Amino acid sequence: MSLSLDDKLLGEKVDNYCSSDEGERDDDSGDEPRSTEAVQPTFVPEPEIKEYNGYSTNTGPKGVINDWREFKRLETEKKGEQERERQALLKKLSITCRSHLDDEREKQKDEQFMEKMEREMDEIEEEFMKQYREKRIEEMRKALQNVPKFGGVVPLSSNDFVDEIDKENPQVYIIVHVYEDRSKACKTMNGCLVNLAQEYPTVKFCKIRATETKLSMKFAKDGVPALLIYKGGDMIGNFIRISDELGDDFFSSDVESILEEHSFLPNNDVINKCIKDKTTGEKRSVLAEDDDTDSDFDID
Repeated sequence: MSLSLDDKLLGEKVDNYCSSDEGERDDDSGDEPRSTEAVQPTFVPEPEIKEYNGYSTNTGPKGVINDWREFKRLETEKKGEQERERQALLKKLSITCRSHLDDEREKQKDEQFMEKMEREMDEIEEEFMKQYREKRIEEMRKALQNVPKFGGVVPLSSNDFVDEIDKENPQVYIIVHVYEDRSKACKTMNGCLVNLAQEYPTVKFCKIRATETKLSMKFAKDGVPALLIYKGGDMIGNFIRISDELGDDFFSSDVESILEEHSFLPNNDVINKCIKDKTTGEKRSVLAEDDDTDSDFDID
C-alpha cells in the first residue's frame, strides 16, 4: 500500500515500508564485519588528440565554423600558389617567345656593336704602333749617337793589339783578320773586309799579320786566313783557315753570310736604317719594301 501525501508528511508507516533509520540499524546489527580498505579510483586514459586531416566529426556550431575557416584558409593558400605559378610561367614565356623580327633586330645590333668595337680597336692599335715606332726610332737614334763609326779596316800591330780590343766600346763588334801577305786567300779576305767596313760602319774591322801576333810558324803557314771576333773585351768566336770553306776566290757577300749566320754582325735595319723624309722631315724606319735605290729618304 502506498502512502498518500498526508501520510508522508505525518510520518505514518505502512506495510513493506522501511525507513532509512531502520536500514542503518540493520546494517549496524549485521554479523559480517565491514571492510576497512579504501576503494581505489579507476584510471581512465585521456582520449588521443589526432592531427586535423581536413574534415571534422564535430558537427556542432563551433565545429562547423572552425571547419569553414580552415577550408577558406587552405583555399586562399592554394589560390596564391597557383597565382605565383601563373606569373612565373608568364615571365618565362615573355622571355623565350620572341618573334623572328626581334631576333633579327638583336642580331643586327650585335653586329653593329662588334663593328664599332673593331674600328675602335684598329684606331687604338694604329695609334699605339705609331707611338711605338717613334719611340723605337728615337731609341735607335740615341744609340747611334753613342756608337763610334769606323767605315774602314784598321791595321794593328803587336803593340796596340790588346788596347784596340780592351779599350773599345763594349757594344762594338771587333772582327780581326789574321793574315799573311803570301796567301792569296788572305789578299781576297782583305778586299772583302774593305767592302764590309763601308756597309757596317759601326763594326770595327781590323787586320794584323800572323807574325806580329807572335803565333807559331805552323799557324802562320796553315791557320790563315783567320777571323777573330771580339765584343766587350772577350772573344766570342773565331774562324781558322776559313779558305777551307770559301776557297781562295770569294766575295764579301760570302763572308757576310758566314758572319750573319753566327750573329756576329749587327742588324742593319736597326742601326743603319734610321732615316728622315726629305720633304716632311718625319722620322721613320725603312721597311723591307722600302729598300730601293730610288728612295726619297736619306740616312740621318
